[in-house]
Amino acid sequence: MTQANNASARTRETAQDNDEIDIGFLLGSLWDHKIFIVILTVVLALAGFVYATLATPEYKADALVQIEKKSGTIGGADVGSLLGEQGSSTSTEVEILRSRLILGQVVDQTDLDVAIIPNTWPVIGDWLLRKGVRRPDFSEGSADVWAGDTLRIGEWVTSHNSQTLQFTLRSEGNGRYTLLTNEGDALGQGIVGQKLTVDQPWIELTVSELSAPSGATFTVVKKSRLAAIRGLLNRLETLTLGKDTGMLRLELTGPDQRELVTSLNATTEVFLTQNIARQAAEADKSLEFLEEQAPKVREQLNEAENRLNEYRLQSDSIDLSFETQNALNSLVAIEASLNELQLQESELARRFTPNHPVYRSLLEKKEQLMREKERLEERTGNLPETQQQILRLSRDVKVTQEIYVQLLNRMQELRLARAGTVGNVRILDDAVVQGQVAPKRNLIVAVAGMSGLLLAMIIVLLRAAFNRGLVSPEQLEELDLPVYATVPLSEEEKRRNEKAKNSRGKRTNRGLLAVRNPADLSIEAIRSLRTSLHFAMMESSDNRLMITGPSPSIGKSFTSTNLAAICAQAGQRVVVVDGDMRKGHVHQELGQDSKDGLSDVLSGKLEFDQAVRASELDGLSWVSRGSAPPNPSELLMQARFTEFMDYLSSEFDLVIIDTPPILAVTDAAIIGKQCGTTLMVVRFGVTTPKEVQIADTRLANGGVPIKGVILNAMEKKAATSYGYYGYYNYAYKSE
Repeated sequence: MTQANNASARTRETAQDNDEIDIGFLLGSLWDHKIFIVILTVVLALAGFVYATLATPEYKADALVQIEKKSGTIGGADVGSLLGEQGSSTSTEVEILRSRLILGQVVDQTDLDVAIIPNTWPVIGDWLLRKGVRRPDFSEGSADVWAGDTLRIGEWVTSHNSQTLQFTLRSEGNGRYTLLTNEGDALGQGIVGQKLTVDQPWIELTVSELSAPSGATFTVVKKSRLAAIRGLLNRLETLTLGKDTGMLRLELTGPDQRELVTSLNATTEVFLTQNIARQAAEADKSLEFLEEQAPKVREQLNEAENRLNEYRLQSDSIDLSFETQNALNSLVAIEASLNELQLQESELARRFTPNHPVYRSLLEKKEQLMREKERLEERTGNLPETQQQILRLSRDVKVTQEIYVQLLNRMQELRLARAGTVGNVRILDDAVVQGQVAPKRNLIVAVAGMSGLLLAMIIVLLRAAFNRGLVSPEQLEELDLPVYATVPLSEEEKRRNEKAKNSRGKRTNRGLLAVRNPADLSIEAIRSLRTSLHFAMMESSDNRLMITGPSPSIGKSFTSTNLAAICAQAGQRVVVVDGDMRKGHVHQELGQDSKDGLSDVLSGKLEFDQAVRASELDGLSWVSRGSAPPNPSELLMQARFTEFMDYLSSEFDLVIIDTPPILAVTDAAIIGKQCGTTLMVVRFGVTTPKEVQIADTRLANGGVPIKGVILNAMEKKAATSYGYYGYYNYAYKSE
């Protein structure tokens, strides 16, 4: 019970230590996996290069336009000047430029609603087409399109409210073609240059050019007008150059250089035409209004002149006095100002309420003029009746005449303005393709390579961070377990293991490494284990040695058989017992079969001496696992197993028993009760401290103390050399 408590205490202490992450260990892990990191980096960089090469290139075209300040059209009605505005803002023109009004006309003029997509090979087909690769002989009659195969649509009309339509056009040779649905149903057959009409869905299609062999297919798409406008808008970018300069750079991106120039030039031309039409429309509306008012004002002028002349004839008064003449001129000036303010008020009334500061200022000015007018009228009230009447009639004539002359002058100005309207938009630079903007090969390759480097480092660091395998003897000593030997990984054994695996992954007979290559570093380490074991077993109650481990595939059988061989080479009589009656591998290490072994002895089918077989090495005997029994643990608990162990101890100098993993089954705890010495084998980088602690606890609970530990398959790595066992002089790479 005391041993179990000590093991639990070691478990808690080591669990706390394992939570720490050594930066040097992580950096060393990166260096250990440098080949993997380089390979993954190169692979992703090559993938980025292939993508950048095969991807459809994108080009950019740009044009430059200028938006000038715009002045008002109707004199006296330019409210912008009253509000401190400097004319139409550039942002307004930008929004007009990006409106459906402008882009819709561009779509109509350039047929951007029609798309022709050649059907090519997957992945590399478009690249072959761009490189001008002609149709090879083996592709004759296929549906693929190659360089030299062309299709042009002259006219394609659909219902105005139809959505985007997509069909397949298949060449039939000799200028004939078949129009198919996406499901492969034929809609009709046509001839180049002739109109093809389809009722459902209703379309009228005219193919202007078709140069492709029979069987070549194209995907033809008729986009809805709105979809085509959105597509153009997504590719169009407007940039304002400087502040308040009115300079706009229009940029359009796409894969077709000719289409870029055509579409961008059409955009600037439509924008300019619309701007001129808008300017001319303002002049037309103003001129139309003035032409309606001119006859009325002329009629009012005639009536005023007739009334003045009639009154003069009746009153025999011809001339006005000097005072009356001055009053008349002042009243006429005030009336003209009031008339101008009336025009401005009608314009402001459409935009603001009477409480607006600008509107209030105009009303105050109008009231001031009205008071001035009333003051003058009061002054003229003291004149003789004849002079007053002549003054009123003369004022009506002059005011009306002033208005009429102003209308005539403005009409003439508007006619000249309409004839010479140029708008406030000027095209400075026509569209020019600036070059390829995507894909950026160098950037893509660099990003892909850096991504591969980063991904590989993350994979390695995550594996290192979560890998809790033992990497140094010090970790075992911290668990109060003495390390009897550190066995480096044998490169020869590693290669033989890989070659010995058949297609199903089963291992075949290999033979002892101690016999094949006695000078191997692993064998030298096991020789040092033999020396340590000699002193360890001096205080043992018997000559039996149990070799176990926490988990499978950690090298128990390799250690057991080669240790036995080395002891036999030293002159001892040694027997190796395969105590793993389920999946023992001792017979494979010795190059024999597993029949007639331990299970047969314990079940009474075989005598003791019949189970012991000699090996190719003098002094070394062995006992196989035998046939797999259904109850190995129950067989080991029988008295016959104790009798067999006593028999082997009397016949040999050293009895080595290879057992199954203690964490998998309880066989090792049962066998350990029959053995005076127990060693545990752990594998470098595979066995975790937690597994060692649990295995130690289970054996301790069964009354089997662990004499020491063997650290097997040790490797020299940068991750473990940093701060762990860099002082070791030997180590080899593992799988």
